[in-house]
Amino acid sequence: MRDFAHLAALQASRATAGQPLRYQTRNLPKRADELCDGGSLYWVIGGIVQARQKILGVESATREDGTRCAVLLLDPVPVQVAGHAKKAFQGWRYLEPAEAPPDLAAAGGAQAAEMPEDMRRALVGLGLL
Repeated sequence: MRDFAHLAALQASRATAGQPLRYQTRNLPKRADELCDGGSLYWVIGGIVQARQKILGVESATREDGTRCAVLLLDPVPVQVAGHAKKAFQGWRYLEPAEAPPDLAAAGGAQAAEMPEDMRRALVGLGLL
């Protein structure tokens, strides 16, 4: 993904008939109930946590090659967050509330949400946003 706008466009095109989006991961989370009780999947784009999507459910599934996997059911609308630099990680892995970036609208108000993506990235990289 290039940026938040690209993620939002991809997710909008994948969402069909109001069905939740499906995201496959190798292992079934041991604390799946916690993930479904207000948890989110966080998206790292270009080395910065930029978005989250609420996890609506977790299901056990089988891949095309016959191996078992888990499917995270996601709200179709990603939410922009006040990004911070982060190496790639499994975004659903029990991110504690204190570690989770706040939603962009809450953290920087409308001004941050209206900034051009490259300007916001630069400011995050400098630790100014």
